[in-house]
Parts: sequence; structure tokens; C-alpha cells
Amino acid sequence: MTQLQIGPHAVQPPVVLAPMAGITNAPFRTLCREFSGGKGLFVSEMITTRALVERNEKTMQLIHFDETEKPRSIQLYGVDPDTVGKAVRMIAEEDLADHIDLNFGCPVPKVTRKGGGSALPYKRHLLRSILREAVSHAGELPVTMKMRKGIDDDHITYLDAGRIAVEEGVTAIALHGRTAAQHYGGTADWDAIARLKEAVPEIPVLGNGDIWSADDALRMVRETGCDGVVVGRGCLGRPWLFGDLVAAFEGTGTYARPTLKEVAAVMLRHATLLGEWLGDEARGVIDFRKHVAWYTKGFSIGSESRKKLAIASSLDELDALMSELDLDQPWPVGADGPRGRTSGRNRVVLPDGWLDDPYDCAGVTADAELDTSGG
Repeated sequence: MTQLQIGPHAVQPPVVLAPMAGITNAPFRTLCREFSGGKGLFVSEMITTRALVERNEKTMQLIHFDETEKPRSIQLYGVDPDTVGKAVRMIAEEDLADHIDLNFGCPVPKVTRKGGGSALPYKRHLLRSILREAVSHAGELPVTMKMRKGIDDDHITYLDAGRIAVEEGVTAIALHGRTAAQHYGGTADWDAIARLKEAVPEIPVLGNGDIWSADDALRMVRETGCDGVVVGRGCLGRPWLFGDLVAAFEGTGTYARPTLKEVAAVMLRHATLLGEWLGDEARGVIDFRKHVAWYTKGFSIGSESRKKLAIASSLDELDALMSELDLDQPWPVGADGPRGRTSGRNRVVLPDGWLDDPYDCAGVTADAELDTSGG
């Protein structure tokens, strides 16, 4: 493949870690980057522009990057063009990141009910205004965007959004091949990724959705012609997937098939990094609890042992519990499949009257900017 270029940043192989709230913090990015040998692009979890501009304490911690992270990538969520512009200018002027990604793909109700995330591209003029403010205040920083196909099958927006992005100077687009109504259910529409690539040949298009293995990533590129891939749920409990992706795209080596002993070592390191990042070992282990089921998926572990692992409160306790397991177990057959959220079709929660007019933005109010980060 030709090298993926995000502004001045060469990304080879063309692999990007998808921003995931509560997951892609600095410790998890560190693990993924270590397994990839530093190759690829690793994006922060979603940051709310209003919280950033107001220097919310939690938000300022979330935008912390390890000194080895290059380039530093931040994903922003915002609905108000002026606030988005201020946040982007703050990042550029204070050298807080090297790349800015804008979130127009989040399908969760607390975001879409305010007109944000995957609801926003339906309002074409609002989308254009946000992109224009972001690009005009970014200076030399490249601005990219991540989006879904649309709100539902009756309100598809990705082709219009793609053309608007090109016209406003966006550097690259990532498309998750699902609508907001699909949430994470069903099968991602890779044909839509191919159609977007044909519609916006001027800039790189990245594909996202149903990449559970390195072979899936290669197949997506072959079938859609996209310029790279964005991997989200496929790496939950499997940060070594990024090593597999490097091997696949470079055609070298074999894929990781860790034993339970090797997985346990990664789990302990992940929990340790979280504790160091949060400044409190117990908080780190508690934050790690949500990862336990993903790491241990497919392994023969009794329900009582799984329960104890999921409520561990210290590194010593976590280590002791894992030492009691049959650590010689090989990587389970079938463990490479879907993981994480798999909820099916949902009614998309939108502001009142949101679908009445795809251009009128009267429904967007001052409270559309969430005051905390996440989503």
C-alpha cells in the first residue's frame, strides 16, 4: 500500500486506533503502541470542546500524552461552531496535540439528543460551519473527521458530509459503515466505504466497522479501496492486535496467539499503567475491571474466578487471582470474533424537530455542548 498521509504525518501501516470513551486513554494507547512498535496512529478518547475551553480538570487529564506519543491525536466533540473554533485554536496555540479529529459518529443518546455525534451531519449548514471554524483555527494542524452513514436508512448523510468536508479543507475522513440507528448491531456496510472513496478521491478515506482481525483489515482495503483502517472494538482486551496489523500490512511475521499466562501479564501491566496515570493504584485496578471480560474471553475460567477478577481492588490481589488460573491454556479457538457492544437497531434520540429540515439549525441551543468529556 501507499503511505497514508494525515497532513504532515506519515502513517505506515495505515492503521488508526478508534477513539473510545473510557478506553483509549494514555495507558491503553501505550499498550497498543508498544505492540505495534510505535507504528500507526492512536487517537485519544472523545474530548468535549466546551470542557476543554473551560479547562475542566478531568478533561485536562484526558488530553495528557506520554512523551513517546508522536503524533499526538485528539478527538473533539462539539455542536457549537464558535466553541469548536476556540477549542481548536487553544490546541494549536498551546501545542496540545499534532492532529485533531472531529467526532460526528457517536450514536449514544446523551450525545445525539443534543444534536451531536452521528446526528449532526444531517444539518448540512451546521456541519459546514463547524468544519470551517475548526480548519480556520487549526493553523498547521491537520483536521480530520469520523462519521457514520447517517441517522437511519431514511436519513443517509455520509456522501453529502464527505463533499462538505473536502470543500472545507478536512484532511481525511473515517467512515463507520453503520447508521446511528444500527448502533453496533448487524453488519457494517463496507460498500458505503467504497462509495465514499469514489465520491471524495481528493483525500484519504479510512474504513471502520467489523475489523476483528488483521485479515479483516486487509480484506476491507481490498474490497473498498479505502486508504486505511480504523480499529475500535476489535482491540478490546487485545492490544496486541496492532502488532498483528503491522505484520499483515508489511507482510512480515505471524499473528500473536498468546497463552493465558501471556495475557495475564498484559492485564497486570494495563492495570499498573492505569494506576500510575490516575495517581492511585486502587483507582487504576477499579478502572481496569471493565477490561477483564474482554481479556479473558474464550479462556476456560470458572464463573467464580471471573467474578473475583472483576472486583479485584489491588495489583497484588489481581496478580494472586490470576496465578490461580490454568495459565498454560493456549489462545482459544474463535476468540478473535466480535467483542464489546453488539446492541442492535435502536431509535435514535434527537432534539425535537431535528429531522424537519436538513439545513435549518434552529434546534441547536447553548446546552448542546456537554460540560463533561466522554460519550
